[in-house]
Parts: sequence; structure tokens; C-alpha cells
Amino acid sequence: MLQILKKTNIDFVGKRYYAFGISAVLVLLGIAAIVAMFMGKANLGIDFGGGTLLEGNFDKPVDIGTLRSAMSREGYTDALIQSLAREKPNFYTIRVKTGAEEVVTKTSQHILSILAKEFPDNKFNMDSVDGIGPAVGKTLQHQTQIAVLIAVIGILIYIWIRFDFRFAVAATIATFHDVLAVLGIFFILHREITLLFVTALLTLCGYSLTDTVVVYDRIRENLKLFRKKGDFNSTINASINEVLNRTLNTSILAFIPVAILFFVGGPVVHDFSLAMMFGVIEGTYSSWYVAASIAVEWEKRSPKRFK
Repeated sequence: MLQILKKTNIDFVGKRYYAFGISAVLVLLGIAAIVAMFMGKANLGIDFGGGTLLEGNFDKPVDIGTLRSAMSREGYTDALIQSLAREKPNFYTIRVKTGAEEVVTKTSQHILSILAKEFPDNKFNMDSVDGIGPAVGKTLQHQTQIAVLIAVIGILIYIWIRFDFRFAVAATIATFHDVLAVLGIFFILHREITLLFVTALLTLCGYSLTDTVVVYDRIRENLKLFRKKGDFNSTINASINEVLNRTLNTSILAFIPVAILFFVGGPVVHDFSLAMMFGVIEGTYSSWYVAASIAVEWEKRSPKRFK
């Protein structure tokens, strides 16, 4: 029940064209990121770009955190290190991103020299080295596309039944807008695109839609209560202002844990938490400006008496 803001009367609808300009830039960045990914010019992680895999064991036990830190200091911040100590004592797999398979030998020799320098009294006995392809193959990509398509259709049907068809379309556009915006920001920052980042984008979709439905629910209630007292635009403005404190409280409470993950969670969840931080901000913004504003523009061009 915390009221961060007193009663507000912000003209969200009146400022929608400024928001459309900002959103256009963010969406174009996202589209540019997708094009760069298909052209192989984006910073793709091991999951999408492949790399070099080393397997072996140390003579003595090694803390996996210490091993990750040693690799990061030498420039392999994206190294994926797993311990298989339950099956084999002190056995580890090390995956690093490489440009092409022909540099596998050079990369493995470099990693061995790093391990020898960082752990001079604990020899790493390499069992095998190999060039690996992307973990996300064509089949998995195809299955992912089908799953996303089914999810989008389900969202459209639910919001169409619960609210109105134009609201359903607007919510779907706003969700894609948020995903493209975060993807574009990561591309500009030259952050790595990994499966964990994709997980963050899917989580963002759920958060953004939940926030949007809260706003839509108040709009639906007010359209029934005030349909004779005001026009469509003023009803939209009143509805967003009425749930402004709720959406702010939700966003702050969602932002706090992912911010803590970002600063103290370690390198494994660093990109995930960063994407979620951007996503919470973007999802809140799109609920106020993008989702409702699209419905306003639709009503402006094709007026309809909401029932």
C-alpha cells in the first residue's frame, strides 16, 4: 500500500509521440542486432558460436571459483567450467569461445600455459581437446521458434477474450518491443549473447505482460464507469495514473534482487541480471507508453464503442 507518489495527473497519452520516437530507435537497434547475429557479426557466446573444449584432471583438488578467476584474469571471461568430481576426482571440462576450429590447437596450448602459471604446484593433465559446434543447433532453434509462436498466439487469444482485440495486438507489440530493446542495448554494449541471456528475454516477456495486464484491467474498469463522462484518451490517462504507484512498487521490488545479483552474484549470472535490470525498466516504460498508446492510436483511426 506504499504510496511513493501522491495523486498524479500525468498526460501519458499526450506524450506518446515522444515515446514512439524513443521506441523506434530501440526497436531499430534490436533489428540491427538480429541482422548482425545472422551475419555472424554479433558477440555470440559458446552456445551459439561454438568453441574449444578441454577435458582433464588436476593432481590435487582445485576450487572451481579459483579456476574461473584464473581464466578470467587471462582474458577468458566467457569460459564455461564444469566439475565432474563425482565421476572422476579433480576432473574438469573447460569450454572457451574461439574464432574457428583451425585455432583449437593454439587455444588449447594457451590455456595449458595459463593453468601451469596459475597452478604451478598442481599439474593439469589434459585428457582430450576438441573443436565444438554451437550447442543451439538447427533443431533446437526450430523448436524454439514454434514454442514462441504458440506462446504469442496464446497471449493474443487470452487478452482478446479478457479485454479487446486491439488491446491484444498492442500488448503483443509492446512485448516484442521490450525484447528488441534489450537485445539492441546488449548489442550496442557488445555484451555476449548466450542461452542465459535468452532466458532473461523470456523472463522479461512474462514480466512485461503482467505489468501491461494490470494497466489494461484498470482501463477496462474505467471504460465501463466513465464511458459517458469522458473520451477514450482521458480514460486511458486516468487509468495509468491510478495504477502508477502499483507499477512503481512492482518494478522497484523486481529491480532490487536482480541488481543485487548483478553486483554480487558473480560472472555466471552477470549478463542475466543485467538484461533483467534493463528489462524491468523497459517493461515498466512500455506498460505506460507503448501498450496503451497503440490502443489510443487504433481508437483514433478506427473509433469503437467499448462494451
